[in-house]
Amino acid sequence: MAERIIIDPITRIEGHLRVEIEVKDGIITDAYSAGTMVRGIETILKGRDPRDAWAFVGRVCGVCTSTHSLTSVRTVENALGITAPPNAELIRNLMANALYIHDHVVHFYVLHALDWVDVVSALKANPAEASRIAQSISPWPKSSVGYFTDIQKRFHSFVESGQLGIFANGYWGHSAYKLPPEVNLIAVAHYLEALEWQKEIVKVHTIFGGKNPHPNYLVGGVPCSINIDEANAVNAERLAIVGKLFEDAKTFVDQVYIPDLLAIASYYKSDWGAIGGGLSNYMSFGDFPVNGYNNPDSFKMPRGVILNRDLSKIHEIKADDPSQIQEFINNSWYDYSKGDGVGLHPWEGETNLNYTGPKPPYDQFDVSQKYSWVKTPRWKGLPMEVGPLSRMLVGYAAGREDIKAVIDSTLMALNVPVGALFSTLGRTAARGLETKLCCDWALEFYQQLLSNIKNGDSRTQNNVKWEPESWPKIARGIGMVEAPRGALSHFIVIEDKKIANYQLVVPTTWNASPRDPEGKRSAYEESLLGTPVADLNSPLEVLRTIHSFDPCLACAVHVYDEKGSHVHELKSY
Repeated sequence: MAERIIIDPITRIEGHLRVEIEVKDGIITDAYSAGTMVRGIETILKGRDPRDAWAFVGRVCGVCTSTHSLTSVRTVENALGITAPPNAELIRNLMANALYIHDHVVHFYVLHALDWVDVVSALKANPAEASRIAQSISPWPKSSVGYFTDIQKRFHSFVESGQLGIFANGYWGHSAYKLPPEVNLIAVAHYLEALEWQKEIVKVHTIFGGKNPHPNYLVGGVPCSINIDEANAVNAERLAIVGKLFEDAKTFVDQVYIPDLLAIASYYKSDWGAIGGGLSNYMSFGDFPVNGYNNPDSFKMPRGVILNRDLSKIHEIKADDPSQIQEFINNSWYDYSKGDGVGLHPWEGETNLNYTGPKPPYDQFDVSQKYSWVKTPRWKGLPMEVGPLSRMLVGYAAGREDIKAVIDSTLMALNVPVGALFSTLGRTAARGLETKLCCDWALEFYQQLLSNIKNGDSRTQNNVKWEPESWPKIARGIGMVEAPRGALSHFIVIEDKKIANYQLVVPTTWNASPRDPEGKRSAYEESLLGTPVADLNSPLEVLRTIHSFDPCLACAVHVYDEKGSHVHELKSY
């Protein structure tokens, strides 16, 4: 007899994700993923000036801040035939790279590492041995015996005060933890360092976009001007700061993040390199244009789909093809005018709320009925995994030398086959390797920007077709971005110079959605099948796999209820 376990919320950041699993003989036999708050940004946008959409959608999430704004301006530019100048594309790339680096580092240390690191075990560590291990894997200067002794004392003070603070509510002492105390101490030290470091890299957004979170964007370019001698523009001093921020980020990633990732992976590769693979289909929209957004073949991250884990072939994505991308609501709390069983291309998408689920508080969903606020997107009728693993796999299959090099060297260092990528650990490793690549790419884009400026090109905006009088009566556009969590797309229909329809198909919608009309699971649900659970009261193994996707439900679900009242809370970690 299978036992049902509910984890709600399972996320450590914005939004509410609920996962229900069925466990039989210590193995997960079924899983259900549900977004428990509704998203209504599409309704808010109707009737507004499309040039203002970026400011509204940017507030969808403060974690992947700027991603939706970038997608929105690309969407409107696509609809109206506007091309951003080269410097604007470079600045957008720099802002996106800064986001990737920040987001991935914070995810690893703050949101995911504690699924692998038993922080309480660090109290038992020998600081001298921790120092020896740290110096053997990295030249990072903060690795002395005294340093780790001080970190351990600080952590002792948390425990002795009876307040673990940021380390409260963990499954400490769980049998699934494998790291020795000294490696746990190193990870705790770097957790604290990451919290301090992360506030620096976001300054790239304040220099180019005015602020963080939610930096400013502009249809047709970027909202900053370049003048190396002007105090109120992006000048020589500010450009130098940007370069230093990316150099420092590269040092932190190369000397802290990647060594920690490899050290932790070496203890878990024998089992978690074969658990949590889930779907066999992977999708990347591609990003970081080198020769303009309209030339995806030049993207640093290539575009395409991999089916059945076949790395010998990449399938083409055409987002304007109604038969390729569709969203279903058969298990979601919405209505479609054509009926629940049909899939709609986002240009025809509808946001008609229809909650039919249980009234809170409730014990478990009736999953034979609708059970989520998240819609179910499909590519040619197939579920897709999106995110860093998908991007790295598509890049690897495309033969991109820089992507192949970091993947092959990592597989060799860990002495594992390519098949280990199709796992929870592979998903986690892909995020780290992508971060390393983003550091290198950011410095390339930075040098290209400096070169353009030295050659006399300081343009950052294109105002052609900016005025509504030049727009067609009806226009449709698509914006595609690789957000840190995966493939993100916006779709707009403009009529009489106003937004007639606006739909967002976000990464967590692809990964966290409920079953489609054919009963096929999406990425979260499929990835949990076959996972062993050692302690039903502390399902750490579930957290490891779900957190490996870096779930952020803010993009997919938004509000509490019509009165703004708190609905329910269940403690989990």
